[in-house]
Amino acid sequence: MPDQPLELIICTTAGYLLGSVMGAFWVCRIFRLPDPTNSGSGNPGATNIYRLGGWLPAALTLLWDAAKGAIAIFITIWLSLSPYEQGVVAVAAIMGHMLPVFHHFKGGKGVATVLGCGLVLAWQTTVILALVWGAIIYWKRVSSIASLTSALLAPWIAWAFNPEYSALFMSLALFILIRHRENIINLAKGNERSL
Repeated sequence: MPDQPLELIICTTAGYLLGSVMGAFWVCRIFRLPDPTNSGSGNPGATNIYRLGGWLPAALTLLWDAAKGAIAIFITIWLSLSPYEQGVVAVAAIMGHMLPVFHHFKGGKGVATVLGCGLVLAWQTTVILALVWGAIIYWKRVSSIASLTSALLAPWIAWAFNPEYSALFMSLALFILIRHRENIINLAKGNERSL
């Protein structure tokens, strides 16, 4: 039973709605870029925005999508919700990004929003995963490989550095793997796009 059920319901709803506000669409409007769901890989995330408009629009998209996850978790901390309740709100924010109600449930893959939530909840685990992601991007130049590797390592790193959130990182890793199923198929076929 949640310690604060009413606050949890409010925060979960707010987290999902925050997650549903997709940075890619606003950035594309500002920079007059094409609709990311109809261009490039079809994904409204920072990697596709990089392909469409370069590093500045991609960085702004990443910042936006990470910030909404962080804001959702800061609200839970302000309301003194438990680690379990914070994890529930984090999942809601990430699901909002993946299945945004404001964009016909056509969202991104959740990596940036996981980053934002994770930096507030478990910064040690998240910083290590970000370094892993960055190293693989530098080495392979393929975003999906970096994201999938980080997702697979996430539960183990969380268990070592932030064990109270290891179950959360395991759940988030599964979500990311599922959202990358097409990338996994493309990798197996040798058709995955590089940066």
